[in-house]
Amino acid sequence: MRPYPLTWLYAPGDRPSVVAKALAAGADVVVIDLEDAVAPDRKEYARAATADLLADHQPLPVQVRVNALGTPWAAADLAALTALPGLAGLRLPKVTTPDEIRQVAAATSVPLFALLETALGIEHAFAVATAHPALRGIALGEADLRADLGVRADAGLDWPRSRVIVAARAAGLAPPPQSVHPDIRDPEGLAASCAHGRALGFLGRAAIHPRQLPVIERAYLPTPAEIEHAETILKAAAAQEGAQALPDGRFVDAAVVALARRTLSLARTN
Repeated sequence: MRPYPLTWLYAPGDRPSVVAKALAAGADVVVIDLEDAVAPDRKEYARAATADLLADHQPLPVQVRVNALGTPWAAADLAALTALPGLAGLRLPKVTTPDEIRQVAAATSVPLFALLETALGIEHAFAVATAHPALRGIALGEADLRADLGVRADAGLDWPRSRVIVAARAAGLAPPPQSVHPDIRDPEGLAASCAHGRALGFLGRAAIHPRQLPVIERAYLPTPAEIEHAETILKAAAAQEGAQALPDGRFVDAAVVALARRTLSLARTN
């Protein structure tokens, strides 16, 4: 197992055949969606089908994105799902305050993951990230955030992205995954976007189609050059304690060593 998941594959809860394919697609985590992917008149069916599946343990972690608190379906989603043995976590959409996390945590013992999709949610990122021990991660919902902010160019989201990455780190949470790339026929654009996200500090990405999974993995797994560089750093650190300069001029200290160890931990689980 990897130290952190790299791929989260979404599947609509009202299409059990698609969920079954997602479970066999090779993602690290499957996310059954009861929210945006399901029409209002299909919500009850999606919930019932998801509960039926999760009544049994699953071969890999399965999380559910429930409907947002305050919608007509949220309470029923939580009541139907939180005690099921196949549920690995709940993804809570459109979170804006830490009170929402505490409200759900009081009603369930499963791990929680908050999706920040509004300007207010971004402003409260650290407060949400530290709201309750049940919260295991935060991430962006970029489609809704774009609409809320009126952002047209992708660069307009870089500050919210960095805000969430810093908040997660400050709270001791795992590095956030990137939000989905909406065009499943654009592997080159997906790869370029992943490279940018990795440079910002994201780790892994959500996907909406199995064909996106290998692109995300290639983007986030260490390259042979990165692995070689990390191994050189660890060898130097083992031979001499404290800060030092390598023969090629690269500087090595404790922070550099820690990053090298994370690089190799990902590489060895490939």
